Amino acid sequence: MIPSALLRRRTALAWGTAWVVAVVLCALSAWSYADARGDSTLAYAKARDSVLAAGQRGIVRLNTVDAAHPDRDLGAWLDATTGPLHEQLSRTHAADAASLKESGTRTRGAVTDAAVTELDTRAGTAKVIATVQVTVTPRAGTATTDRKRFEAGLARTGGGWKLTALTAVPLGAS
Repeated sequence: MIPSALLRRRTALAWGTAWVVAVVLCALSAWSYADARGDSTLAYAKARDSVLAAGQRGIVRLNTVDAAHPDRDLGAWLDATTGPLHEQLSRTHAADAASLKESGTRTRGAVTDAAVTELDTRAGTAKVIATVQVTVTPRAGTATTDRKRFEAGLARTGGGWKLTALTAVPLGAS
């Protein structure tokens, strides 16, 4: 039988050791969390994800329009753009609306795949490439579906990332 004084000493030592281990594990966890939170790689990954999402949304908007709602849809084009592309769409807004009303066509774009190819977080610029499935429904007739590839330039604005350019990439080009 173990004397009670020795038993108390062993119990106290075991509890003390457990507390020291717990404190060390908590300190290591806090250090690891603080290190990851301030990691520039993590900040860059978040910026890349934000650019990719904004690029996909913008590309879908610029490939979606309904002749029944030209002002709403062409307004969405303007909301998704900035810089030279925004200026160009602003200049052609009235002509685009008239052409759309006359044709009666409806298009719906859906991004099937996309990737960020360039990102400069300091300058606030990026490029995204995407493949898009565009369904075109004429006023009379059957809808057709076409696959397209685009490269989009983006710029960071006060309202988030917006498209500055949208260029069709021909098949076979890299």
